[in-house]
Amino acid sequence: MPDSRASSSGLLLAIGAYGLWGFLPAYFLLLAPSGPIEIVAWRVTLSLVFCVILLAVTRAFRPFAALLRDRRIMTLSGLAGILIAINWIVYVFASTNGFVVEASLGYFINPIVTVALGVLLLRERLRPAQWVAVGISVVAVLVLAIGYGQPPWIALTLATSFGFYGYIKNRMGPRVTAVASLTLETAWLTPLAAVVLVVIAANGALTMGAEGPLHAVLLGLAGIVTAVPLLLFGAAARRLPLTVLGLVQYAAPLLQFAFGVAIMGEPMPPERWLGFSLVWLALIVLTTDALRHRRRAAIPVEGTTAG
Repeated sequence: MPDSRASSSGLLLAIGAYGLWGFLPAYFLLLAPSGPIEIVAWRVTLSLVFCVILLAVTRAFRPFAALLRDRRIMTLSGLAGILIAINWIVYVFASTNGFVVEASLGYFINPIVTVALGVLLLRERLRPAQWVAVGISVVAVLVLAIGYGQPPWIALTLATSFGFYGYIKNRMGPRVTAVASLTLETAWLTPLAAVVLVVIAANGALTMGAEGPLHAVLLGLAGIVTAVPLLLFGAAARRLPLTVLGLVQYAAPLLQFAFGVAIMGEPMPPERWLGFSLVWLALIVLTTDALRHRRRAAIPVEGTTAG
């Protein structure tokens, strides 16, 4: 029963995390006329404030202070900060400029990019089905490139930056919690974000406080909107098998895709449908292979006994 309750709560937490991520485009549109750079600058600064409050409430400053003395962790967190900043800027730009569908594509192909990084950086060997999934994804990108008239740069940038971000987070190890990691990453970025906000203000273009109280409140929630899904995800990851978590991750790009097509009315010509269909086919192949491999690994070998 405890395992069942943990799995149920983990599933709800995962749905909450990816659901919130799925509705981010709607939130960013509500921040108009704020531009992507200002939004990300506030997102960085206010996330740091929110994370410091969380560290204080949870009395986690002592283990966090130990991380500050770890040169390797500090270097990796700086690299992670750069990657997530690139990801945030591109994503906010896409959300506020009519590229929500292409942004969703980036997170659809992110699992494929993660697999490719495992081969390139960790020298992992792919199973035949994984090679098939990668091959289908390459064809999908080519189809979409022909349809767009150019490579889908937004999607590729989002998938690549988040893929490398995940790789670096993995290198940090389990002792760096979600809150500690985000605190370190935003701490590296906050000085730059503060300079950006000062420059924007000096040019008379700062929207915080200039667009009414509702806009100021919404923009002020940027830190909470950033941190809460990460915390839900971190809690879910401790309660769910990775295969289940991997399946739920597609909820976010599906919601983003539906929002872009149904609400924003972004065009979906036949070649784009074909490209997306190929990506979805690749994900089905990848997920089916992962589930089959996990099932086989769980079956004990005949003739062995537990020690």
